[in-house]
Amino acid sequence: MARLPQPRSDLARPRKLEPDDVVALVSPASWSDESWVAESVATIESWGFRARVGRHATNRLGYLAGGDRERAADLDAAIQDPEVRAILCLRGGCGSLRLLGDVDTDALRSDPKPLIGFSDITALHQVWHRAGVPSVHGAVAGTRMDTVRQLLVGERGEPVWCDRSQFGADLTTTGTASGPLFGGNLDMLARTVGVVDNDLEGHVLLLETHREVGLGMVDRAVTQLLLSGALAGVSGVAVGALEGFEDYQDRDWTVLDVLHERLGSLGVPILAGLPLGHLESPISVPLGVECVLDADAGTLTVAPLTA
Repeated sequence: MARLPQPRSDLARPRKLEPDDVVALVSPASWSDESWVAESVATIESWGFRARVGRHATNRLGYLAGGDRERAADLDAAIQDPEVRAILCLRGGCGSLRLLGDVDTDALRSDPKPLIGFSDITALHQVWHRAGVPSVHGAVAGTRMDTVRQLLVGERGEPVWCDRSQFGADLTTTGTASGPLFGGNLDMLARTVGVVDNDLEGHVLLLETHREVGLGMVDRAVTQLLLSGALAGVSGVAVGALEGFEDYQDRDWTVLDVLHERLGSLGVPILAGLPLGHLESPISVPLGVECVLDADAGTLTVAPLTA
């Protein structure tokens, strides 16, 4: 087992969940259909927890799960409720960025509880990170959903192994890196430059993306992070799913060419092909806690989420 570095001095780890603890289900971004909400509730309850669906979680306003005020109210209600021990985002989509100024970070810091989600939820993960509260990059979906339960009850998961057959694994270099793990969706990280001031010096950066448009958007996103100084001092890069880019080329270049050229300028170890992000059955990992990236062994070892 990899030797993990010392935790951040300002880290406020949540406590592990016990049977009958409450997990709040909220929709800070896009809406989910009723069957998905019911399935998520059933999963949380099958783990021995109580599921509490946010008052506005099933609202709809275009592609959003209701208005900004209602979505923010559900999120803050979950943060402020002492019974709630974890907050599950029902889905990503679009809308989380609108709520960044509305999160009750004082309440979150005084009663730390993890946020669970990925993709558009990356915007909110950055608020948790700035508050010094670990969160979970992942989802209660697919055959690996139990990794969420394991994190919540304080289990130390197995290392996440690089899948050499996964598209993008060829980006892997050599060497080891350590530090707190933080990141998420590439586009969302870039769009929050100048909105959220993330200090990633000494961190292992987690990146995943899916294809909405062409390679130029990937290039712009990484370049914005580089030019802004957001990636200055990162110790390593962990690359998850590059969904939708498998058979896509633009003038003989693939997304691997773009990422190799852009991320290579950091001069740090890169471990790619990790089963994280936009996959049918993603593994869930804590953000904001210590990790060791071993590109030679093909493993990402992350410390427990809870105290």
